[in-house]
Amino acid sequence: MLRDALDRLNSGQISIEEAVLEIEGLRIDAVGDFARLDLGRQLRCGIPEVVLAEGKEPDQLADIAVHHAEMAGRCLISRVGPVQHEIIRDRSEKKGLKCTYHEVAKMIVLSTPGAPEPVATGGIVGIITAGTSDISVAEEAKIIAEEMGCRVCTAYDVGAAGIHRLFPALKALLEAHVFIVAAGREGTLPAVVAGLVDRPVIGVPVSSGYGYMGQGRAALASMLQSCSVIVVVNIDSGFTAGAFAARIANMVVSK
Repeated sequence: MLRDALDRLNSGQISIEEAVLEIEGLRIDAVGDFARLDLGRQLRCGIPEVVLAEGKEPDQLADIAVHHAEMAGRCLISRVGPVQHEIIRDRSEKKGLKCTYHEVAKMIVLSTPGAPEPVATGGIVGIITAGTSDISVAEEAKIIAEEMGCRVCTAYDVGAAGIHRLFPALKALLEAHVFIVAAGREGTLPAVVAGLVDRPVIGVPVSSGYGYMGQGRAALASMLQSCSVIVVVNIDSGFTAGAFAARIANMVVSK
């Protein structure tokens, strides 16, 4: 992104003032009168801007996503519904953009022709889920971590109800610099993992479970009360967990 700004400055496509704004990561682009895109977030914070699809009208969402991809070369959209996916796919095809839909994670990656893929940093993130109901949230975290240059290793469905499944799965992930552990219902697994490894553990409560304290509330409360040392994100916050884990892993390998 920095090189692109300097190339456009050198060729006279943008002014010095415009180049300064882009280099400082402060560029904001308006889409109609309903959205303002933060195109400098990755440069400024090291975390890609992600467009949340939930609650957005499909045509407006498509306008936002396509404009973002055209300006930045790449755009991530999370929590995408079926109708939203169809409209974004059709709009991006007309614009010549590549549209990759990750169905399990409910995420779309839009990119322009020739846009560079994320550069590998050497950071490694391990992602573990207690059950198969937690995989969608885990996959959201996985995509974000990969977009930030990390290699992601996964072990799914190794929860406390059959704890013997955890140990061989965990052994295969021990090269990870940080772990994300997603669990619903009583949310036990992050504390268990944190008691076994010497790396940071990020707990993600998942909105599975029913009845009293269901929909992730019991899992969140359990993780917050963990006697093992863990960090906890909000219910179903795969994006936050993936971005935070990637920042940790990338800081480790940058030393």
